[in-house]
Amino acid sequence: MSDGKLTVILADGAFPAGREALDLLENAARIICCDGAARSLVAYGRDPDKIIGDLDSLSDEFKKRFADRIEHVSEQESNDLSKAFNYCCRMNYKNIVILGATGKREDHTLGNLSLLSIYAGKVPSIRIVTDYGCFTVAKKSGRFESFAGMQISIIPLAGPLEVSSRNLKYPMQKLLLKHWYQATLNEALGDSFELDFPAGGELLIYRTFKGK
Repeated sequence: MSDGKLTVILADGAFPAGREALDLLENAARIICCDGAARSLVAYGRDPDKIIGDLDSLSDEFKKRFADRIEHVSEQESNDLSKAFNYCCRMNYKNIVILGATGKREDHTLGNLSLLSIYAGKVPSIRIVTDYGCFTVAKKSGRFESFAGMQISIIPLAGPLEVSSRNLKYPMQKLLLKHWYQATLNEALGDSFELDFPAGGELLIYRTFKGK
């Protein structure tokens, strides 16, 4: 049975501090923690609903306390974020927000952003939310929610891609995006914008929150 309630995966990067990210954390139907992120969540004042990973960063006392909600996955072919996401897929969770995916080590941030493309093909709604904005993946042309003044960056994920836009401050007309930097730091002109690109393309879209 499909479950569209909000599921938060809390990765072990920088713990959320922004109001938008914390609102998601506090209103989630469930929180799935990647290994050591569980300690940060407990320190914040909320218990995890599930803890997944190789558990190498958790004390024996902590593991005993939450023994009934731990899933130990020792294989090293995937990182803890993927282990948590795979669990969500098995449980048929359909509305997923990933928090704590950025901050701390930059290689972890890049790895987590690259995984979003894989995840987006498996569930209807998934995004990475930071203290400043959110990342989503577009696998087809469409209209995207915004507000006037929202800062927007558009990054090609699957090789060079010809992209056109509507309702952005710096319009793109069949602009060939080859590099990540080319379509960063654009700006929305209203409550939505449109992107058009050929089938088979993928775009990583970053949108800021108000005031960021």
